[in-house]
Amino acid sequence: MVYITEELIRRRAEHNDCEILSLEEVSLHQQDIERIEHVDRWCRELRILYLQNNLIPRIENVGRLKKLEYLNLALNNIQVIENLEGCESLRKLDLTVNFVGLLSSVESLQHNAHLRELFLVGNPCTEFQGYRQYVVAALPQLKWLDGTEISRSERIRASQGLEQVRRRVREQEQEYLRRREEQREEAARRDKERKPDSQDDKENLRSAEEEEQDFWHTPCSFTPESRLEAHRRLEEEKNANRKKIRGKLREMLQEGSRDENRFSSGSNWFRIQFNNQIERWKPSVQVSSVLGLVQNHPDFNIRQRKPE
Repeated sequence: MVYITEELIRRRAEHNDCEILSLEEVSLHQQDIERIEHVDRWCRELRILYLQNNLIPRIENVGRLKKLEYLNLALNNIQVIENLEGCESLRKLDLTVNFVGLLSSVESLQHNAHLRELFLVGNPCTEFQGYRQYVVAALPQLKWLDGTEISRSERIRASQGLEQVRRRVREQEQEYLRRREEQREEAARRDKERKPDSQDDKENLRSAEEEEQDFWHTPCSFTPESRLEAHRRLEEEKNANRKKIRGKLREMLQEGSRDENRFSSGSNWFRIQFNNQIERWKPSVQVSSVLGLVQNHPDFNIRQRKPE
């Protein structure tokens, strides 16, 4: 799990001389963060907070950000809109491609009087019959929903027959919750199959490569559980590639230490060797990042020195 630490925020606050108390904007996107914490205590002056493309399952610990105007939580694992009542200045909320299935939770945003833009594209609730009408009627302060302006005539129409729409939404929510329970049970079953209980089970397991191929090629529902599982597997693959790279580097350094001429032209020898090896690994493994792993190696640095 990746945590929001003071060090992380300071690294992202270079534009503010690494000062976090007066920070007004910070980007914490694509950090594999699994929980929102600390920012409401350390960064009270925040106006813009980017947290998109993480693994956050819940909106929490932002209620003290009284000056926050824009919160981006797109591409996370959020299932309920909640805990934003304290964000008194909030004007724009982006929840694109999350897992919000309780459409009625948008009513918690009624307390955010300054909210003008809301994005829910890619959430299960957007597939509900009456979705747009319900949101427009529930949030009279909104000006834009999913990038489309709300006209005065649309707002008037949305208020008509609202009770019937509410009943229909509640029915669809109950159906969604039933499906989610089935999805969680399926995810638990898959996880149990992946972790054998006995030695006999281990002996009957297919090879890791076969199991990996099945996972990526077998269609499954897009759920918080499947997203987390995909992330876990990608991390394992990335770590395995790092081990391969380090092992190859050790071999090359040992070979190079026997022939100093291979180091005399800088890192070209490493580059040539890796150009020959790189096709064996995933395309995501970059030669430039691989070379960075050896820059501080003692043997490498010794042979990079110019002759006196």
